[in-house]
Amino acid sequence: MIAHHPGDDLLLSYAAGSLGESWSLAIAAHLALCPVCRDAVAAAEHIGGVLLDETPAETMTAGSLEDLLTRLDEAPVETFEPVAPETAVLPEPLRGYIGGDLDNIPWKSSGGGTYQHLLSTNDLAQARLLLIPEGRPVPEHGHGGRELTLVLSGSFHDQTGSFGRGDMEDADEDLIHTPIAGRGEDCICLAVTDAPLKFTGFVPRIVQRFIKI
Repeated sequence: MIAHHPGDDLLLSYAAGSLGESWSLAIAAHLALCPVCRDAVAAAEHIGGVLLDETPAETMTAGSLEDLLTRLDEAPVETFEPVAPETAVLPEPLRGYIGGDLDNIPWKSSGGGTYQHLLSTNDLAQARLLLIPEGRPVPEHGHGGRELTLVLSGSFHDQTGSFGRGDMEDADEDLIHTPIAGRGEDCICLAVTDAPLKFTGFVPRIVQRFIKI
């Protein structure tokens, strides 16, 4: 059962289409796992549709529709091998970025026995997949901005509570924590940040220069 959900500000912004790509990816991945938040977004979209219907129409300039259709035709389309939902760890929004499931992730060491994979997005935020071996901690750190962490497999716990598959932690500049992966299974997460983390230890701060976290 999912116990930790995105805030209403994120769900409403997602429904309105005003989130950047990295943040939208995190919310979309959570929605794929959480029927409660899917219903909330559907309700927000319905309300938005009603408001849009009540907005006075404006005259479009000549050629607007043709220009839009041309731009859609020129947009690149990424293809990937589908993964059966019952066997996939990564929900569909993420499989589209990876090209498949866990076997397609080219993990790179991020120090301390943990691994990461940076995702290519077109906004200023950074999205990455993290692999934290069971029972291992992530070094204590604070945040220079906002950080969303969505658990995809396994679990972790910190000073704020325990997080399992589908749970999302929303951390801000006030939180200093030490996430620790649960026992029995490695923890795989999607993390989105809009500013570098603030590690309290000397060695993690040195490593940070090379791993772009």
